[in-house]
Amino acid sequence: MDRRSVLKSAVALAAWYGLPSASLFAAASASSRIADGDSQAFSFDWLQDYARNLAAKPYQSTVQQLPPTLSNLTPQRYNEIGYDPNHSLWNQLNGPLDVQFFHVGMAFNQPVRMYSVDPETSQAKEIHFRPNLFNYSGAHVDVSQLEGQSELGFAGFRVFKEPSLTERDIVSFLGASYFRAVDDTYQYGISARGIAVNTYTDKANEQFPAFTRFWFETPEVGATTFVAHALLDSPSLAGAYRFIIHCEDARVVMEIDKHLYPRESIAQLGLSPMTSMFSCGTQQRDMCLTFHPQIHDSDRLSIWRGNGEWICRPLNNPPRLQFNSFSDHSPKGFGLLQTDHEFDSYEDIVGNYHNRPSLWVEPLGDWGRGEIQMLEIPTSGETMDNIVAFWKPEAAVEAGQALHYAYKLHWSAFPPVQSDLARVRKTFTGIGGFPEGWAPGEHFPEVWAQRIAIDYVGGRVKHFHDNEIGLQTHLDVPDGEVKNIQIFWVDDFEGFRIQFDWYPTSDAIDPLDMRLTLSAEGETISETWVFQYFPPMPEDRQFPERIPSR
Repeated sequence: MDRRSVLKSAVALAAWYGLPSASLFAAASASSRIADGDSQAFSFDWLQDYARNLAAKPYQSTVQQLPPTLSNLTPQRYNEIGYDPNHSLWNQLNGPLDVQFFHVGMAFNQPVRMYSVDPETSQAKEIHFRPNLFNYSGAHVDVSQLEGQSELGFAGFRVFKEPSLTERDIVSFLGASYFRAVDDTYQYGISARGIAVNTYTDKANEQFPAFTRFWFETPEVGATTFVAHALLDSPSLAGAYRFIIHCEDARVVMEIDKHLYPRESIAQLGLSPMTSMFSCGTQQRDMCLTFHPQIHDSDRLSIWRGNGEWICRPLNNPPRLQFNSFSDHSPKGFGLLQTDHEFDSYEDIVGNYHNRPSLWVEPLGDWGRGEIQMLEIPTSGETMDNIVAFWKPEAAVEAGQALHYAYKLHWSAFPPVQSDLARVRKTFTGIGGFPEGWAPGEHFPEVWAQRIAIDYVGGRVKHFHDNEIGLQTHLDVPDGEVKNIQIFWVDDFEGFRIQFDWYPTSDAIDPLDMRLTLSAEGETISETWVFQYFPPMPEDRQFPERIPSR
């Protein structure tokens, strides 16, 4: 069972009830109503010290053997376990936010310990697992196996906004250090992680550090922002995290402050990692095996480099695993974006890909030199995340260091910033070698070519069109031959379409990194289009057979 299927199956929601009003004093006591542990002093400084001391000791896994009734659950049965909303963390606040916990079970066998923090006294109490927090109707769980198992812990948590009005959560932390959020569509998509370790390197195996504890500060009455702290642990490092999570009307914004303490040298440390899915799109329509014209959580990697350059890198479902890196110094931002939000582009009534959010990383402070790295994995379906992207610092990561990074994550339909230059709308690929508006036929030589089209919108493109100011294309293709570069103005989307034909000059099938920018009046007027194209096998470079005319 893949991680994505588990996450999809774990979002069944219980019904909510009207909640009584509460004062701030009542709010503090309400949050501790299910917190049955002893009071302990807590602060973020204490958590940093705890993580630092933990990293100085050998790693000890907390993965546990679950009772058979939980380890043998199917995703469908796991999905039937509901959390009792009367026992939700901030039940008596009667406010816009509340928290429920995920049950352990199946592959979720590493307990996550939860604590409630009174921000006025800085005292924390643990919330222990007990069966009466959950509803097992339909799950066929033998509850007798769970009695007295307070150390089972939880698998994660989810956050609800306006719980008295909706049964849909807006933030979810579940599995290792994975977490997700939504915009105002309430549709989950792309995931983030607390950290990535050795995702793609021949020097060490990949690790999946896990959040093992969370501390929730009780919010003020009526607040739409809350604070959660987390402890991360793994064989290679420990970490202390603070999440300030703003649940806004049309987006969720997370301010993340993390302190990392490596136990050992790490070949590839991935900061602010994100994982997504790209099965097929406008530039790879032949990969769409179902009737849907497109299938993806994200359609591009967008980078705002430290020098101000904007890069658009359309995603691929590659024929072979591909790893790419983009060197930078103090990046201004990057993210995996879903820019097409039209239902007609997907025709999907289950996946709702037109509603999936983008995820944008806004670094806080100077991140120095490093690379934005991206791994693209071949996939034949839509249930596996096959895209991973993150920032890798240039400096070596060694045992005993103390690393600190801060950044914001913006979960929204579009990133909070965009270039003032012309932006890539879409990328298209198809058979070329003949004039636009015609098809290969007896009047045109049958020499196979690939046609590639790039649409640019925004910026000053309409000004250049209205004033008949000519555009210059700056296209770099490292192999093969480029012919028939054309520029069209398209009224339907008020932008320019640049298209060209690429002719192979050898049988090579190595990927080609193509680059394109536009200029006018001596200045660059567009973001940089960076596209990785995979030439087909030589035997596939031919036109389809024609249907005889009648």
